Amino acid sequence: MQHDLPIGIFDSGVGGLTVASAIAKTLPNEQIFYFGDMARCPYGNRNGKEVTEFSVQIVEYLLQLGVKMIVVACNTATATALPELRRRFDIPIIGVIQPGSRAAAKETESGRVGVIGTTVTIASGAYELAVHAADPNISVYSLGCPAFVPLVEQGKCSGQEVESIVHNSLEPLRALEIDTLILGCTHYPLLEQPIAKVLGPSVRLISSADETALEVHRLLLEQAGLCEHRLGPNRYFTTGNGDRMAEVLHSWMNATEEEIQECIQTVDVDVLLTAPR
Repeated sequence: MQHDLPIGIFDSGVGGLTVASAIAKTLPNEQIFYFGDMARCPYGNRNGKEVTEFSVQIVEYLLQLGVKMIVVACNTATATALPELRRRFDIPIIGVIQPGSRAAAKETESGRVGVIGTTVTIASGAYELAVHAADPNISVYSLGCPAFVPLVEQGKCSGQEVESIVHNSLEPLRALEIDTLILGCTHYPLLEQPIAKVLGPSVRLISSADETALEVHRLLLEQAGLCEHRLGPNRYFTTGNGDRMAEVLHSWMNATEEEIQECIQTVDVDVLLTAPR
C-alpha cells in the first residue's frame, strides 16, 4: 500500500461525514477525499442493483483522484454493494456494518439489540448476520426508518417536527426492551439527541463511525499504510448542494469558512456516468 495517498470515503449524502470526522480525529495525519452523492440521495429507497451501480461509479471516480483505500460510509451501500466493490477493485475497501455490529455485541447486557436503518439496509438482513457473527445468542430487532435521511439532508436535526417524526418512527421499538440500538445509517448520528430522548437513558446508542475509524487504523497499520506527515487539506466532492455540505463541515468537522471554500467541489452526475470502466 502506498502510504502517501489520501483515504477515499463516500456516502449517499452528508451523513458519511460522521465517519469522516471520526477518522480525522483518530488519524489526524491522514488526508481525506470525501464524496457525497447528494443529487441521488437517498439510497435507502432504491433497489440494490442501482445502489451498486452508483457505488461503482463513485469508487472509480475516487480511484482516478488517487486514494489508497475506500471506506463505504453508507450502510445501504455496504449492505448491497460491498461484495461487488471488493470483487471489482484491487484496493482495500471496508464498510460500516461489521464494526458497529461488533460494538453492539460487546455493549449489550440484556442480549436484546435494536437496529434502525433505511428500508434497503434492513431488508438485506446484513446487521442481523453481522451481530450474530459476533454473538449468535443476541436477539436482534430491526426497524426501517425511511423518514430520517430526508430530514438530515434538509438540515432538520432538532425541533418539534423532528421529534414527532422520530417518536412515531421508533414507536415499534419502545416495547421490545432493548438496551442497545445500532444507528444503522451514517445520517442517524445527526439525529442522536431526538432518538435518545424518545428511547430514554436505558438504551445505549451505537454509531458505526468511531468503530469504523478504529478499523481503518488497524488496516493501515497492518499494511504499513499510515501516513507519517500531513499531505494536505481534506477535500470534499458532491453531486448536489455544496452549501448544505458546507454547513455540515462547519458543525461536524470544525472546518473554517476559508477551508470550506477551498475544499468543496461539485461534480456533475454525468461525469460519473462517463467514467472509464
